[in-house]
Amino acid sequence: MKLIVIGAGIIGVTTAYELARRGHEVQVIDREAGETRATSDATAGLIAPGHSFAWASPSAPMELLKSLFTSDTSIRVRPRFDPELIFWGLKFLRECTPLRAHDNTLAKLRLAQRSQQLFNQIVADEGMDFKPSAGGVLYLYRDELGLRRAIEHGRIMRENGQQQNVLSRDELFHLEPALAKSQVPFVGAVRDATDATGNPAFFASEIRKRCEEMGVQFAFDTTIQSINIDGDRVTGLSGGKSDFLADGYILAGGPDSARLARTIGIRLPIYPAKGYSMTAPVTPGALAPQLGGIDEKSLVAWSRFGDQLRMSATAEFTGYSLEYSAKDFSRILNAGEELFPGVLDYNRATYKVGLRPMTPDGPPIIGRGRPRNLYINTGHGHLGWTMACGSAEMLVDIIESKPSTLRTDAYALSR
Repeated sequence: MKLIVIGAGIIGVTTAYELARRGHEVQVIDREAGETRATSDATAGLIAPGHSFAWASPSAPMELLKSLFTSDTSIRVRPRFDPELIFWGLKFLRECTPLRAHDNTLAKLRLAQRSQQLFNQIVADEGMDFKPSAGGVLYLYRDELGLRRAIEHGRIMRENGQQQNVLSRDELFHLEPALAKSQVPFVGAVRDATDATGNPAFFASEIRKRCEEMGVQFAFDTTIQSINIDGDRVTGLSGGKSDFLADGYILAGGPDSARLARTIGIRLPIYPAKGYSMTAPVTPGALAPQLGGIDEKSLVAWSRFGDQLRMSATAEFTGYSLEYSAKDFSRILNAGEELFPGVLDYNRATYKVGLRPMTPDGPPIIGRGRPRNLYINTGHGHLGWTMACGSAEMLVDIIESKPSTLRTDAYALSR
């Protein structure tokens, strides 16, 4: 069976790998010049099932309301008339009940855990020179109340397989000495020993090599303009001067999947959340962090990639624009100075923005579209890197009409 995957981000390349591994003929199409050149290369690099909490929660409406009046929030909404955002936002508010937040968190967690298992298996089976960080991920708190709430909030993670323990301030600094010089008065942390970090762009590059060895073709610098249908089947894709034909088609292009779906009358409940990241070299001889982490006050996250540190922050609902200004990175820069004073060489830092495809409830959309040979694998939000391998497995199981390891209804478009 020949299948075309639209999108060469971390979701697209892992989907192509799983298809090719099972014997399918695969072509990957992307408008960028190479794999993971957009959002997948602008993430903090956390492989974090332990941070699978649904964003739609009882506390979320107040956080969004605050963002209308101040820029000092980790989630921002800029007031303007945007029917697509209004449609998405009403669905989001509907999910902000304790029961729905619980169920959506479990759906995200189970997929993330399965994905991490598969990721480790792929790295071992393929003999990749890719070692995720050992030691887990740190979730840091600045006051006792926040830490106590985190312990209670994290019960769902601990009861469902995540190995989490609470660290005092002294235990935190012993485990991660780089934080001992921090200017932030942390009182302690939750350490998730099962979480990890790794560079998604490096992994995707290795996966692409394996894909090409299995015969997968990649068409870069190619924008798909429309999906062509006849009755209940997709007949091809229009991409400028070329048409692309296959037996089946997979939307794995992040927020752009929603644009393409609209060309055939499908309204995917996805809206982009703009995230910001900075990657800076570690100053030679400086005591830099070894473990990934998140400052739960500012929601600035970081990961160590060799002699560089990646930091990311903010989810901004401003449409599909990739524009930014220097001040948009101020939260990250301030956090870098507070958390790791004197550690980073900001003169050689690079800055990126990426659009994370967010569903209102949190779990991604994985499954069949309305035309019977169209498939969807998108909407992973801030956990695309974490969920990539598990999502690929589930989608290919659906394509092949095989039983999936997880229940698929929690991720179906019709949910």
